[in-house]
Amino acid sequence: MPYTARIPGEMMKINVIFYSLYGHNYKMAEAVAGGAGKVEGAEVGLYQVHETLTPKILEKMGATESKNKFSHIPIATVENLEEADAIIFGTPTRFGMMAAQMRAFLDKTGSLWSKGTLIGKVGSVFTSSSTQHGGQESTILSFHTTLLHHGMIIVGVPYSEERQSILTEITGGSPYGASTVAGSGPDTRQPSENELGIARFQGRHVAEITKKLVGE
Repeated sequence: MPYTARIPGEMMKINVIFYSLYGHNYKMAEAVAGGAGKVEGAEVGLYQVHETLTPKILEKMGATESKNKFSHIPIATVENLEEADAIIFGTPTRFGMMAAQMRAFLDKTGSLWSKGTLIGKVGSVFTSSSTQHGGQESTILSFHTTLLHHGMIIVGVPYSEERQSILTEITGGSPYGASTVAGSGPDTRQPSENELGIARFQGRHVAEITKKLVGE
Protein backbone atom coordinates (compact mmCIF):
# COMPACT_ATOMS: atom_id res chain seq x y z
CA MET A 1 0.00 0.00 0.00
CA PRO A 2 1.38 3.47 -0.87
CA TYR A 3 2.80 5.59 1.91
CA THR A 4 0.40 7.66 4.01
CA ALA A 5 1.25 10.68 6.17
CA ARG A 6 1.87 10.25 9.88
CA ILE A 7 -0.60 11.20 12.57
CA PRO A 8 -0.23 14.91 13.47
CA GLY A 9 2.17 15.30 16.40
CA GLU A 10 3.94 12.01 15.73
CA MET A 11 7.70 12.27 15.18
CA MET A 12 8.71 12.11 11.53
CA LYS A 13 11.43 9.57 10.78
CA ILE A 14 14.47 10.47 8.68
CA ASN A 15 16.88 7.61 8.00
CA VAL A 16 20.38 8.17 6.61
CA ILE A 17 21.70 5.00 4.94
CA PHE A 18 25.25 4.95 3.61
CA TYR A 19 28.10 2.79 2.39
CA SER A 20 31.65 3.80 3.21
CA LEU A 21 34.99 2.09 2.74
CA TYR A 22 37.54 4.53 4.12
CA GLY A 23 35.19 6.69 6.19
CA HIS A 24 34.63 9.67 3.90
CA ASN A 25 30.95 8.90 3.32
CA TYR A 26 30.55 8.08 7.01
CA LYS A 27 31.68 11.61 7.89
CA MET A 28 29.32 13.04 5.28
CA ALA A 29 26.50 10.86 6.63
CA GLU A 30 27.08 12.18 10.14
CA ALA A 31 26.84 15.74 8.81
CA VAL A 32 23.66 14.95 6.87
CA ALA A 33 22.11 13.36 9.96
CA GLY A 34 23.17 16.32 12.08
CA GLY A 35 21.47 18.74 9.71
CA ALA A 36 18.26 16.70 9.64
CA GLY A 37 18.26 16.55 13.43
CA LYS A 38 18.11 20.34 13.62
CA VAL A 39 14.52 20.31 12.38
CA GLU A 40 11.94 20.15 15.14
CA GLY A 41 9.97 16.92 15.15
CA ALA A 42 12.62 14.90 13.30
CA GLU A 43 13.82 11.54 14.60
CA VAL A 44 17.01 10.64 12.73
CA GLY A 45 18.50 7.19 12.26
CA LEU A 46 21.98 6.43 10.89
CA TYR A 47 22.68 3.08 9.21
CA GLN A 48 25.31 1.51 6.98
CA VAL A 49 24.71 -1.13 4.33
CA HIS A 50 26.24 -4.58 4.64
CA GLU A 51 29.85 -4.97 3.51
CA THR A 52 30.29 -7.55 0.76
CA LEU A 53 34.10 -7.53 0.73
CA THR A 54 35.82 -10.14 2.90
CA PRO A 55 37.99 -9.12 5.87
CA LYS A 56 41.04 -10.36 3.95
CA ILE A 57 40.30 -8.11 0.99
CA LEU A 58 39.59 -5.14 3.26
CA GLU A 59 42.96 -5.70 4.93
CA LYS A 60 44.74 -5.75 1.56
CA MET A 61 42.99 -2.51 0.62
CA GLY A 62 44.10 -0.86 3.86
CA ALA A 63 40.49 -0.37 4.92
CA THR A 64 40.32 -2.44 8.11
CA GLU A 65 41.18 0.38 10.49
CA SER A 66 38.86 2.81 8.70
CA LYS A 67 35.95 0.36 8.82
CA ASN A 68 36.48 -0.25 12.52
CA LYS A 69 35.92 3.44 13.24
CA PHE A 70 32.27 3.16 12.27
CA SER A 71 31.63 -0.52 13.00
CA HIS A 72 29.22 0.57 15.76
CA ILE A 73 26.77 1.91 13.18
CA PRO A 74 23.95 -0.65 12.74
CA ILE A 75 23.46 -2.48 9.46
CA ALA A 76 20.55 -1.22 7.37
CA THR A 77 17.57 -3.44 6.62
CA VAL A 78 14.65 -2.96 4.24
CA GLU A 79 12.55 -2.26 7.34
CA ASN A 80 14.58 0.93 7.80
CA LEU A 81 13.17 2.07 4.45
CA GLU A 82 9.63 1.06 5.29
CA GLU A 83 9.59 2.86 8.65
CA ALA A 84 10.95 6.16 7.37
CA ASP A 85 9.23 9.24 5.99
CA ALA A 86 12.45 10.21 4.21
CA ILE A 87 15.62 8.32 3.32
CA ILE A 88 18.92 10.01 2.51
CA PHE A 89 21.36 7.64 0.83
CA GLY A 90 25.12 8.01 0.67
CA THR A 91 27.46 6.06 -1.60
CA PRO A 92 30.92 6.49 -3.10
CA THR A 93 31.17 6.48 -6.89
CA ARG A 94 32.22 3.36 -8.70
CA PHE A 95 32.93 4.25 -12.34
CA GLY A 96 30.25 6.93 -12.25
CA MET A 97 27.62 4.81 -10.50
CA MET A 98 26.78 3.68 -6.96
CA ALA A 99 28.93 1.16 -5.13
CA ALA A 100 28.04 -2.52 -5.50
CA GLN A 101 27.27 -2.75 -1.78
CA MET A 102 24.54 -0.12 -2.08
CA ARG A 103 23.24 -1.73 -5.26
CA ALA A 104 23.02 -5.08 -3.47
CA PHE A 105 21.03 -3.45 -0.67
CA LEU A 106 18.61 -1.79 -3.07
CA ASP A 107 18.17 -5.03 -4.99
CA LYS A 108 16.57 -6.47 -1.87
CA THR A 109 13.68 -3.99 -2.06
CA GLY A 110 11.57 -5.78 -4.65
CA SER A 111 8.91 -6.63 -2.09
CA LEU A 112 8.62 -2.96 -1.13
CA TRP A 113 8.28 -2.03 -4.80
CA SER A 114 5.54 -4.62 -5.39
CA LYS A 115 3.52 -3.17 -2.51
CA GLY A 116 4.25 0.48 -3.34
CA THR A 117 5.64 0.94 0.16
CA LEU A 118 8.00 3.79 -0.73
CA ILE A 119 5.59 5.76 -2.91
CA GLY A 120 5.39 9.34 -1.64
CA LYS A 121 8.40 9.08 0.67
CA VAL A 122 11.22 11.59 0.24
CA GLY A 123 14.52 10.37 -1.22
CA SER A 124 17.85 12.16 -1.47
CA VAL A 125 21.45 11.16 -2.29
CA PHE A 126 25.00 12.28 -1.45
CA THR A 127 28.29 10.83 -2.68
CA SER A 128 32.09 10.97 -2.93
CA SER A 129 34.68 10.34 -5.61
CA SER A 130 38.45 10.00 -5.69
CA THR A 131 38.90 12.83 -8.21
CA GLN A 132 37.25 16.17 -8.96
CA HIS A 133 35.52 14.79 -12.04
CA GLY A 134 35.09 11.20 -10.91
CA GLY A 135 31.38 10.82 -11.56
CA GLN A 136 29.78 12.53 -8.57
CA GLU A 137 26.86 13.92 -10.56
CA SER A 138 26.30 10.79 -12.66
CA THR A 139 26.32 8.66 -9.52
CA ILE A 140 23.58 10.72 -7.89
CA LEU A 141 21.52 11.04 -11.06
CA SER A 142 21.69 7.31 -11.82
CA PHE A 143 20.78 6.59 -8.19
CA HIS A 144 17.65 8.70 -8.71
CA THR A 145 16.43 6.16 -11.27
CA THR A 146 15.92 3.58 -8.53
CA LEU A 147 14.15 6.10 -6.29
CA LEU A 148 11.82 7.07 -9.14
CA HIS A 149 10.96 3.42 -9.77
CA HIS A 150 9.89 3.28 -6.12
CA GLY A 151 7.74 6.39 -6.56
CA MET A 152 9.80 8.50 -4.18
CA ILE A 153 9.90 12.31 -4.15
CA ILE A 154 13.45 13.40 -4.94
CA VAL A 155 14.99 16.32 -3.06
CA GLY A 156 18.39 17.80 -3.90
CA VAL A 157 20.31 20.89 -2.82
CA PRO A 158 18.90 24.19 -4.14
CA TYR A 159 21.20 27.10 -4.95
CA SER A 160 20.03 28.87 -1.82
CA GLU A 161 22.90 26.80 -0.40
CA GLU A 162 25.58 29.19 -1.64
CA ARG A 163 28.49 26.99 -0.54
CA GLN A 164 28.08 24.87 -3.66
CA SER A 165 28.88 27.91 -5.83
CA ILE A 166 32.24 28.95 -4.35
CA LEU A 167 35.30 29.15 -6.59
CA THR A 168 37.98 29.78 -3.96
CA GLU A 169 38.67 26.10 -3.16
CA ILE A 170 38.22 22.60 -4.48
CA THR A 171 34.87 21.36 -3.23
CA GLY A 172 32.11 18.92 -3.93
CA GLY A 173 28.43 19.80 -3.90
CA SER A 174 25.86 20.27 -6.66
CA PRO A 175 22.10 20.80 -7.00
CA TYR A 176 21.83 17.01 -7.10
CA GLY A 177 23.34 16.49 -3.66
CA ALA A 178 26.28 16.96 -1.32
CA SER A 179 29.58 15.33 -2.23
CA THR A 180 33.25 15.24 -1.32
CA VAL A 181 36.47 14.74 -3.23
CA ALA A 182 38.07 11.91 -1.29
CA GLY A 183 41.18 10.79 -3.13
CA SER A 184 42.16 7.10 -3.15
CA GLY A 185 42.87 5.15 0.01
CA PRO A 186 42.54 5.66 3.76
CA ASP A 187 45.05 8.48 4.28
CA THR A 188 43.74 10.98 1.76
CA ARG A 189 41.82 14.23 1.73
CA GLN A 190 38.97 14.34 4.26
CA PRO A 191 35.65 16.16 3.72
CA SER A 192 36.20 19.90 3.95
CA GLU A 193 34.13 22.17 6.17
CA ASN A 194 32.49 23.54 3.02
CA GLU A 195 31.48 20.03 1.91
CA LEU A 196 30.26 19.13 5.39
CA GLY A 197 28.27 22.36 5.46
CA ILE A 198 26.52 21.40 2.24
CA ALA A 199 25.81 17.96 3.71
CA ARG A 200 24.27 19.51 6.81
CA PHE A 201 22.19 21.77 4.59
CA GLN A 202 20.97 18.78 2.59
CA GLY A 203 19.90 16.92 5.72
CA ARG A 204 18.06 19.92 7.07
CA HIS A 205 16.44 20.71 3.71
CA VAL A 206 15.18 17.15 3.32
CA ALA A 207 13.76 17.21 6.85
CA GLU A 208 12.03 20.54 6.25
CA ILE A 209 10.42 19.30 3.02
CA THR A 210 9.39 16.07 4.72
CA LYS A 211 7.85 17.99 7.60
CA LYS A 212 5.61 19.84 5.16
CA LEU A 213 4.58 16.62 3.46
CA VAL A 214 3.71 14.69 6.62
CA GLY A 215 1.79 17.62 8.08
CA GLU A 216 3.85 18.17 11.20
